[in-house]
Amino acid sequence: MSQRTLVLLKPDAVSRGLIGEIVGRIERKAGWTIAALELRTLDRATLQAHYAEHVGRPFYEPLLEFMSSGPSVALVVEGERVIEGVRALAGPTDPIAAPPGSIRGDLGTVVRENLIHASDSPESAERELKIFFPELV
Repeated sequence: MSQRTLVLLKPDAVSRGLIGEIVGRIERKAGWTIAALELRTLDRATLQAHYAEHVGRPFYEPLLEFMSSGPSVALVVEGERVIEGVRALAGPTDPIAAPPGSIRGDLGTVVRENLIHASDSPESAERELKIFFPELV
């Protein structure tokens, strides 16, 4: 079943010059296509909507600060099992636990600044796509 997912290349990926490397890994997966791509600095309102489920947690404010610290790349990726697939390609949040071959395993440095976000379920993808690309939903 073809799906759509939101992918964010976070400010650390952009500042380290990893956009091409990460987008290339996504593009090389057979059957996946990039339906939209935009470089933008995320404002607080967008980030608050995106991370609403984390309000009140100790990492919430530092996360908003990090995510608004510089430009990010927002992508819509389409394809067969793309939600599950991009999450696997990204790897676990902890770069030490992430396997070689995954984005975080190969390129990650610290847990908090972990290069990439990918929707974790069809429901999350639908909600997140409405926030970042309302014109496509």
